[in-house]
Amino acid sequence: MIISRSHAVRILPLAAGLLLLVGCGEPLLSVDAVWSAYDDGVEYGVLRIEYPHNDTLFPPDIVAPTFRWKDDQVGVDTWLIRLAFDDGGEATAALTSEQTWRPSEEEWESIKQRSLDSPAAVVVVGVNKTTPRQILSAATISISTSPDEVGAPIMYREVNLPFIDAVKDPSTIRWRFGPISSPEAPPIVLSNLPVCGNCHSFSADGRMLGMDVDYANDKGSYAFTSIKEEIVLSPSEIITWADYMREDGEATFGLLSQVSPDGKYAISTVKDRSVFVPRDELAYSQLFFPIRGILAWYSSETGEFRELRGADDPNYVQSNANWSPDGQTVLFARSKAYRLRRDEGSVLLTKAECEEFLRDGREFIFDLYRVPFNDGAGGEAEPLPGASNNGASNYFPRYSPDGKWIVFCKSKSYMLLQPDSKLYIMPAAGGTPRRMECNTDRMNSWHSWSPNSKWLVFSSKVNTPYTQLLLTHIDEQGHSSPPVLLERFTAADRAANIPEFVNTAPDALARIREAFLDDLSFIRAGDAFLRADDPAGAIQEYKKALKLNPKNAVAQCNLGGVLAAEGHLIEAMMHLGRAIELDPQSHSAHYNLARMLYRQGNLDAAIMHYQRTVEIKPDLADAHNTLGALLCAKGLFDQGRVHLEQAVRLDPKNASACYALGELFVQQDQLEKALPLLREAVRLTPRDATARYCLGNALVRKGEYESAIEHLGIAIQLEPTYASAHRGLGLALCLLDRCDQGARHLALAVRRQPNNPEILRDFAWGLARNGEFPDAVLAARQALGIAEAHKLGDLAAELRKQIELYESDRIDDEPRTP
Repeated sequence: MIISRSHAVRILPLAAGLLLLVGCGEPLLSVDAVWSAYDDGVEYGVLRIEYPHNDTLFPPDIVAPTFRWKDDQVGVDTWLIRLAFDDGGEATAALTSEQTWRPSEEEWESIKQRSLDSPAAVVVVGVNKTTPRQILSAATISISTSPDEVGAPIMYREVNLPFIDAVKDPSTIRWRFGPISSPEAPPIVLSNLPVCGNCHSFSADGRMLGMDVDYANDKGSYAFTSIKEEIVLSPSEIITWADYMREDGEATFGLLSQVSPDGKYAISTVKDRSVFVPRDELAYSQLFFPIRGILAWYSSETGEFRELRGADDPNYVQSNANWSPDGQTVLFARSKAYRLRRDEGSVLLTKAECEEFLRDGREFIFDLYRVPFNDGAGGEAEPLPGASNNGASNYFPRYSPDGKWIVFCKSKSYMLLQPDSKLYIMPAAGGTPRRMECNTDRMNSWHSWSPNSKWLVFSSKVNTPYTQLLLTHIDEQGHSSPPVLLERFTAADRAANIPEFVNTAPDALARIREAFLDDLSFIRAGDAFLRADDPAGAIQEYKKALKLNPKNAVAQCNLGGVLAAEGHLIEAMMHLGRAIELDPQSHSAHYNLARMLYRQGNLDAAIMHYQRTVEIKPDLADAHNTLGALLCAKGLFDQGRVHLEQAVRLDPKNASACYALGELFVQQDQLEKALPLLREAVRLTPRDATARYCLGNALVRKGEYESAIEHLGIAIQLEPTYASAHRGLGLALCLLDRCDQGARHLALAVRRQPNNPEILRDFAWGLARNGEFPDAVLAARQALGIAEAHKLGDLAAELRKQIELYESDRIDDEPRTP
């Protein structure tokens, strides 16, 4: 609004936050009253204009921004914002009681037109409305408008945070598509997709779309389709990167795929493995980077999949591919392939597997390389000078469409969602990378060039934990202007990421819908909920799968397994029974049913289904382990040992199996076999009190009392009320003639289990060793009474002999064992 001089005597509200005085007499509060008191040669109180930044260059096709400032000066309650131009015309000005101002669309169009040839001077002045001629604070910036339009719409993804919520329920993710000129948020073109969708890219002419999308229980699925007003993602338009060398049996996710400029090819990382795990911090709630993989391409004309020579070395991870505008060169990020210290073999890595990065802070850095595409034949890869071997992680290279520049990200380590990631620009023909002037203080990533190579859109968290989209202009020398916030593109409760300019009209795409969802899709969704520890969500998705296909044995099995874990035993039994009826060879159904029966105490039935499980799937270590333990509990030690040994063979790092087999060998007095297993169990689970006790127990039996005392002592530290550990420690101390200490631990064991005749027997023995024979007799008689009451004949006979010895102040010298 352009305000002329007036004489105001009363306040009229013009709009939210705007004040103007009109009427007769002397001005009390008006634009003129404030401006006439302002002197640009005076230093006033500190006022910070937070947005736009000084020297901001706006595109001519952008809608009006919100000017924001921060003023902590005491007494200020009203602000004048004034924009002056070099064209000799009247200034644009407004008064507001808020620390924000947005011009009307009419005003903004005038501002842009008048600031094309020379910058506009923006002044914000703070006053108290009762003393408008006393300037309390002020700040000045300059803004201008570029003659270069953005000229293309942007497609981007909105994700709710923390990221684990989006992973477990992908239907909450949505995609928007629209121009920066729209006064409203760009329309949602895709939403409510209950399977994961990820990176998208387009051909240079905007006619082809490629998009990662889970389909048919395949994480490598990829939609490759032409752009039209309504895109239907049907099975005929979905390929899978898993078809590349499917015969080798290695999983492929196919992440970070890119469509070639001519739309004939797509390139992706295949045979890949990635750290892809949630973090606790809201803003950076995901850690993602590939640790293994090669580049492969797909031809839409021939349907062929092939590796790209020069980017196919299995000793390296090769990812983040980007095409040169002519399609003749591929840029990519490369690092040494890495194998985790703890690798459980899961397709999706767990937090426990990635603890060396999450907890220990191990770095993982990438260098940028380029390789000729050569019609798919590839060639020799070479490092990109300045973007490799620089002690930092370099990733997400992007050629400008005119082929002049390369922009990439650099951070201390990793890639994606790094707080310190900054954008760098370098000549594509070669030269020194330069940190871009547009970088914000918190994360700069996911950049895309406008088709005319004049603008770059990128993501940042400078204002909020929820990622926002920003624009910057790139001049002929590669310098970038201060970032322009795409306010209408960013919702307050969503992270906006993966922005991609599309070289097409804003109305070229109105809707994307799936036509491939089936029972397998909902099973995948249920599995995602389960990995995110949300059983209620998993149950809902599995039931959706069964609504589509009641005869899906996997859905019946998975639903039964979750219901059993949640305590819905009758319903679980029904679904697991139905799964076995539909697929008698379903090892998962037998396994889930066996676990449920075990928890119910129906050991015979549990043993039967565990046996059926390992018959169908002989390499399932957990099933062998539990089956072996159950058979031993039934007294079938030889049969149990066979399964426990198989469990350890299949998974030598299974602490539970090592412990169970070691304990069985202890019971059979095969200590030479027991001790290595129990030591491994303790190494794998050093804070497991039971494993510590069993190792200590075995060491007592072996006569290695000092070592036994160490482990039994740790067991008690971990679990102070552990009666058996106190008993074992007491015996070991007594056998080392430290009977005062030993008797105390034996007394603690009795206190925890006062009706255990064996502990009472050992307590009596310890008292006798310590010369306390009258008390030893009393303890032994108490143990004898319990043994006789429970008809424990052998123990009762042993106790009678002990009592006879203790009554004559004698002890037997036989070593005691727990």
